[in-house]
Amino acid sequence: MKPATNPQVADEGSLLYPGWGVAAAAFVGVMTSFAPIIPYTFSLFVNPLHTAFGWQREAIGGAFGLAAITCALVSPGIGVLLDRFPPRRIILPAIVIFAVALASLSRLGPHILRFYLTFFVLGLMANGTAQFAYTRTMLTWFRKHRGFALALILTGSGVGSILYPPLTQWVISHHSWRSAYLLLGGIAILGFPLTALLLRNRPAAASIPEHTPPSGASVGAALRSAAFWILAVITILSAFSENGLVTNLAAILTEHRVSAQMAAFALSARGGAGIVARLGVGLLVDRFSPQRIQTVVLSLAAIGTLVLAFAATPASAFLGTTLLGIGVGSEADVAPYLLARYFGRKHFSVLYGLTWTAYAIGGGMGPVVFGHFCDLAGSYQPRLIVGLAIIAFASAAVSLLLRSDRNHVVESASSASMASAVREE
Repeated sequence: MKPATNPQVADEGSLLYPGWGVAAAAFVGVMTSFAPIIPYTFSLFVNPLHTAFGWQREAIGGAFGLAAITCALVSPGIGVLLDRFPPRRIILPAIVIFAVALASLSRLGPHILRFYLTFFVLGLMANGTAQFAYTRTMLTWFRKHRGFALALILTGSGVGSILYPPLTQWVISHHSWRSAYLLLGGIAILGFPLTALLLRNRPAAASIPEHTPPSGASVGAALRSAAFWILAVITILSAFSENGLVTNLAAILTEHRVSAQMAAFALSARGGAGIVARLGVGLLVDRFSPQRIQTVVLSLAAIGTLVLAFAATPASAFLGTTLLGIGVGSEADVAPYLLARYFGRKHFSVLYGLTWTAYAIGGGMGPVVFGHFCDLAGSYQPRLIVGLAIIAFASAAVSLLLRSDRNHVVESASSASMASAVREE
């Protein structure tokens, strides 16, 4: 008897395919999540908070580091929950808590402990609101157009990163930093309605034949593979460089004689470049080697960092942030694609959570270490930013170690079974 055609593969190209509605909900959810709001606006508050309370840059950056480290610790646990329960049970409460905590920053006082406690809560909720939480669901809906679908939802972060920096800076300039935090809290709740209405995993009976369970490597087998640890090292190095730069970028540019408003627009340029690059890379990884594409985009991020080390005009600031946006935004798309390619879907969220742990380790250390050296130097000296560029180039170099062979994956209990899982994924 001829096997039935998988309806998932057959229907993905249609605009009426219900997976695209799920993707739209995920797009809005990611656009209003931790991912674009906190990293892209954090640096805009550095100078206002320093002026208001006298906090040092290292101390302010430490709050971002705390959120990142907290995210690192809880991400594998969130991954376990996402593999076991409907996504809305995890995402909806996280959105509410995240929005309330963010808005509460409008009531900050001179005690920095309150600032740290709030960012601890934001770190707890971070991956419950961001692309991490939505990606597992998208994998159940897409195979043929998986790279493009993942890129599409991640452009939500890019759209947010265009809108939020200039809007936040305008509110800070014309009202106050307190009003800006209140506004961001209101934005954070906007992802709730569509997520509640549309987001759900595709029913197993519709997504794959009943006799074929979600396949892939075990967590233990993945952790014994070289590919997983190469991906982790790439993530740590790129996150260290990216977050060390981005959390201080507005202050760096204004110190280099770029106006505060132009610095905010430069941050938006990074987001705009990320949107275009993500969609382009999403199409490319469905057709070409994602490992080599990752090397290229990481290299572009490193070049952008190097340009920003010497940016003293709006033009150079826009060039640097654009290259950074192309590289960093696209790299975030390739990572989950590679995880699914190497290790399958069965334990995807747990493994993705562990890579977010790696990201949070690097991302948490970057702002603190970079802020510490800037405080010692008394300014954002170009040589310090060049150091971040060197680390970014190192992440691109490490990515060359990844094998491009589609079937080069970890061994599971049966090598034949694992090869079949990879072909299916």
